[in-house]
Amino acid sequence: MVKLRIGYPEDPDYQERLEEFEARIARGEKIEPGDWMPAEYRRQLIRMISQHAHSEWVGMLPEGAWIPRAPSLRRKLILLAKVQDEAGHGQYLYHAAETLGVTREEMVEALLSGKAKYSNIFNYPTLTWADVGIIGWLVDGMAIKNQTMLAQCSYGPYSRAMVRICAEETFHHKQGKEAVLLYAKGSPKQRRMVQDALNRWWWPTLMMAGPHDTDSPHTPLLLRWGIKTKTNDQIRQEFLDEHVPELLEAGLVPPDPELRYDEKTGHWVHGPIPWDEFWKVINGEGPMNRHRLLARQRAHEEGRWVREALEAYSKRRLAQAAD
Repeated sequence: MVKLRIGYPEDPDYQERLEEFEARIARGEKIEPGDWMPAEYRRQLIRMISQHAHSEWVGMLPEGAWIPRAPSLRRKLILLAKVQDEAGHGQYLYHAAETLGVTREEMVEALLSGKAKYSNIFNYPTLTWADVGIIGWLVDGMAIKNQTMLAQCSYGPYSRAMVRICAEETFHHKQGKEAVLLYAKGSPKQRRMVQDALNRWWWPTLMMAGPHDTDSPHTPLLLRWGIKTKTNDQIRQEFLDEHVPELLEAGLVPPDPELRYDEKTGHWVHGPIPWDEFWKVINGEGPMNRHRLLARQRAHEEGRWVREALEAYSKRRLAQAAD
């Protein structure tokens, strides 16, 4: 085994601690907040969990915009429940990250200042109601592939949060699929609308899994320490193999002229992903980057009075208890 000198170099027992840490992970044990862990393990988890929490927080915006314009009361109730779920997912994840020693305030400030990242997928506009269905079926479908993998994460609080989140995301996935299939069987106008939504969301959805494994510098260490149990390309392949046949059966065609089924491997093969667009959006040049960040900044500022009131109430209760 290659020896790593990551974190705590001043600790004379570091190598012994690291070997025991990795042995625990190899045995399938969960690492808990009070356990010893390499500094880099902690840093990578804070980076991943906080980005995941930010994605849930920002992810409420694209679909939330359609709550007043839902085509029926049933659809409105479903969408309200889904957006509320996303807020709850953010809460679970912020709590999980806090167990690593970072504060909620630090994480939120990093997002609002533009220092922290969130999933690129939320920097695209939702132009029609069909977008809401495509997000539910495909975007949440890709998210589930990643999240079920993270439910096996070696860090206990993250793993347990993901188990609960995955149960709710499965509902989101099913309602999105139902909405898309209804449009696919609908009028010519409805079929055109849902195909247009698929055309716009297909490549950003494939990008959600992250860069190819050869271009993902964090992956080897994340796999070694059990933070991830599958690579980006493995997750993307699982998504393709499940969703492409279902889309084609529904009469919908992914906008990839090179998409094909490989008889030898039993897998669907996609064409070149437009990674230039991926990096452009990551660097803040996507269609909705500025709008999404401004919306979260505005909401945070408008909620300041609630936080201040809660803090004042808490201080008063503490003072009364001390008397």
